[in-house]
Amino acid sequence: MPEEIGEQIEVDEDGAMRAMFRARKEVFIDLLKWDLPVLANEFEVDQFDTQAEYLILLEEGVRHRASTRLLRTDQSHLLGDLYPHLCAGPVPTGPTIREITRFCLDRHQRASERRSARNQLVTALAEHALATGITAYTGVAEQEWFEQIRRFGWECEALGQPVVHEGRRLIALHIRVNDETIGRLQASGVYEAPRMMLAAPRIGGTGR
Repeated sequence: MPEEIGEQIEVDEDGAMRAMFRARKEVFIDLLKWDLPVLANEFEVDQFDTQAEYLILLEEGVRHRASTRLLRTDQSHLLGDLYPHLCAGPVPTGPTIREITRFCLDRHQRASERRSARNQLVTALAEHALATGITAYTGVAEQEWFEQIRRFGWECEALGQPVVHEGRRLIALHIRVNDETIGRLQASGVYEAPRMMLAAPRIGGTGR
């Protein structure tokens, strides 16, 4: 069963997962033109989805609004496997560190709805970490998106200098999560309690 944050409503887990993978294709492949695998010409799924957990912001139990994938850093993950050169030092890893990937805001929303969905998902990331013992998040972001992430208010720092990779300026980032994180998000105006169902299902049959 998924972990539930926010409003308690019945959720179609399979439908929510399909909606998330479909939204990821629409954003990362159709819009951003990333070179990623496509399943059944409809879903964006890669090798890391076999060992991931997800936070999915839903409306009415199934409509995708926003989502992100979390990968354990003591196992195979993007920064450690594909982008270690973005770090000036060792890649941060450990059982209480998760990598944020595929931060996805559904395209079928007005700008104000996307901003609200973004804020709710950022809030959920902080609350999920505090509830489950996660002490930090890592990730890879384009420089413009990294600057936005830093302005959210939480403790976020670059792990190295920007590196141009396939025409994109990428930065590895590290976010610390502690008892001050929620207050910092509130002070920046980003904190927004999730009003819809937010699920964290796991796939791959490993419970990871």
